[in-house]
Amino acid sequence: MNTITVASSKSLDPLDETASIQSAATTRAFGPDLLRALAILLVMLVHLPAEATPLPLAAIRPYGWIGVDIFFVLSGYLIGSQLMAEVARRNAIDFKTFYLRRAFRILPAFLLVLAVYALVPSLRDAPAMQSVWRFLTFTVNFGLDPRSGGAFAEAWSLGVEAHFYLILPILVVLLKRRATPVLIACLLATIVIAGMGLRFAFWQSEVGPATEIQAYREALAAYLRDVYYPTYNRLDGLTFGVVLAAIRLFRPLLWERYMSPYIAFGIGGMLVTAALVIFSVRGPLAQTNLPLVFQPLAGTVVGFPLFSAGVAFVLGALVDLQPRIARWHLPAISGIATLSYSLYLTHKGIYHLDRMVFGRDNLLGLSGFVIYLATCFLVAATLWFLVERNFLILRDHLPSRARRSEDV
Repeated sequence: MNTITVASSKSLDPLDETASIQSAATTRAFGPDLLRALAILLVMLVHLPAEATPLPLAAIRPYGWIGVDIFFVLSGYLIGSQLMAEVARRNAIDFKTFYLRRAFRILPAFLLVLAVYALVPSLRDAPAMQSVWRFLTFTVNFGLDPRSGGAFAEAWSLGVEAHFYLILPILVVLLKRRATPVLIACLLATIVIAGMGLRFAFWQSEVGPATEIQAYREALAAYLRDVYYPTYNRLDGLTFGVVLAAIRLFRPLLWERYMSPYIAFGIGGMLVTAALVIFSVRGPLAQTNLPLVFQPLAGTVVGFPLFSAGVAFVLGALVDLQPRIARWHLPAISGIATLSYSLYLTHKGIYHLDRMVFGRDNLLGLSGFVIYLATCFLVAATLWFLVERNFLILRDHLPSRARRSEDV
């Protein structure tokens, strides 16, 4: 992946550049694809019932939910690079083109899957479903109680992404002449600390009073509704991804001087490991069989930003190593990454369909796992080929005053 060379200065104002900017994160790169493939495989694993999980993957499965946080870091980096590079080139953002391209990327496959869930209730992965209008307005992640409508609940993250798409372009334009390093650092600290504070407050009010198993189950629903799903509590990954993009875009020499790929890998690995350790310390929850996504106070408050920061460092290292790892020629990784969105939209519904077709007793152990993978990839490939691919081709023919890079 190409980097953008900008002279070091005290301001991030693109008018201070001494070198021309050609593009932000360019064509599809293996490093981000590697993380994208890992993310979707983790998400698919966490939604697989324990009885269909092969023993070697059993210890990983409870942590599969972190795949969504990897997606958020990737999205923050790629969309942030795209928008900030455009501002640096043109001193403006083509809002119409940006939102049209996002709509062509996100909506066709999403609307088709939503229509199947809405019109064919027997194919839903849960008995009840939130109102269709909440999916259409991308507000499903607010007040989402899985007990009263858990079908297609994975769309919560698309709500977070949609709100990010609405806010970031405006923020980039507002900051284009004022974004000093000090201001960016203060903004980063404010977003991260505010998220930690909100999660702390909601956890203390909704989860802390729980003392019995039944109370914990009630608290789990409150945790998901008030802590895990809402956009304002899930900005860590997106924020660290955008900050990584800004540093690499406007301070490439600073990054290169102090963050060699191996140093970045080391820091990222330590932060991710620290977050996973915190996530694994269950406290009173250790006596329950509740999912690991339901975090004690320490994991809720500290774990999310630690993990997101670690992934951002790892992503930065992978981008720097692109010239080397691009020679690995692992088409399976790129294929999984290409299908990741279709896989995300369909994998829960496909396992439900597998149970209807093959029977639950035939989806145990390794055979169940193989059936799950095969059917998920078959349906995702079909959705990609018939819907995603065609709309991406149409998107690439949209008139634009600025050439765009490959995005998520």
